[in-house]
Amino acid sequence: MRRRRLCRAEEVPEGGARGFRFGSGADFAAVLVARKAGALFAYDNACPHLGTPLDFLPDRFLDRAGTHLLCGTHGARFRIEDGYCVEGPCAGRSLRRRAVAVEADEILLVDDPPL
Repeated sequence: MRRRRLCRAEEVPEGGARGFRFGSGADFAAVLVARKAGALFAYDNACPHLGTPLDFLPDRFLDRAGTHLLCGTHGARFRIEDGYCVEGPCAGRSLRRRAVAVEADEILLVDDPPL
């Protein structure tokens, strides 16, 4: 099982989200981690509509109310808890979930596919 260190746990605050990018070219991968009610949720940083990153600006993943993940390109809104699109051009589809773990106060991406 492969584990990739993302950041210290406190670097993803309650009600916040942060993005991470790895590799380049064909080996590029991007994920986001959000925290809600103390729990961490991780997804590929790619809108199911066209595959564009959700954050138009670095680490800007949430809508103004802080209740949904937001695609900065098309305005699609996703539930933080399960990545399900509740509004926008990809309504009814979901972000691809990624597994994370917290060990020794570090957030780790688990089962990261080979780049």
